[in-house]
Amino acid sequence: MIKLNTPITDADIKSLKVGEKVLISGVIYTARDQAHIRLLDEEDIKFDVEGSVIFYVGPTPNREGIAIGASGPTSSYRMDKLAVPLMEKGLKLMIGKGDRSEEFRLEMIKNNSVYLIATGGAGALLSSRIKSSKVIMYEDLGAEAIRRLEVEDFPCFVAYDIYGNDIFKN
Repeated sequence: MIKLNTPITDADIKSLKVGEKVLISGVIYTARDQAHIRLLDEEDIKFDVEGSVIFYVGPTPNREGIAIGASGPTSSYRMDKLAVPLMEKGLKLMIGKGDRSEEFRLEMIKNNSVYLIATGGAGALLSSRIKSSKVIMYEDLGAEAIRRLEVEDFPCFVAYDIYGNDIFKN
């Protein structure tokens, strides 16, 4: 098991291998389709993309006293082309579910980034690892707004590493 703290470094990325369990602590950000589309034209991104982690999620509303509602990963293939400009700006980890395109995997390797998967259907469990949640961009997108999350031991698995390995094929 690998424990990582944000921001993620190149040394962290080089240490990750397909199939390994990863526990992330620190700050991660949420972003889905519409947020990614807007980020492509954004001049004033409200977070430092360098060394960052993006979790593809549309959380449910939270109950009183809980930081966030159920937060299960969403299918990631929709972000394949949209993630490339963020990787070029230093995005290091993306967390989602499901397989992605060959083109994406090649861009990920080129940009020294890694794709992690979280367990689909485990949104309540994953949300228990989220200690705080604050919308920082695109509040009008509701569940698809960009949020700044503080997480502790957020569980994932390495799906694609920078060495070309693929959990869906191995």
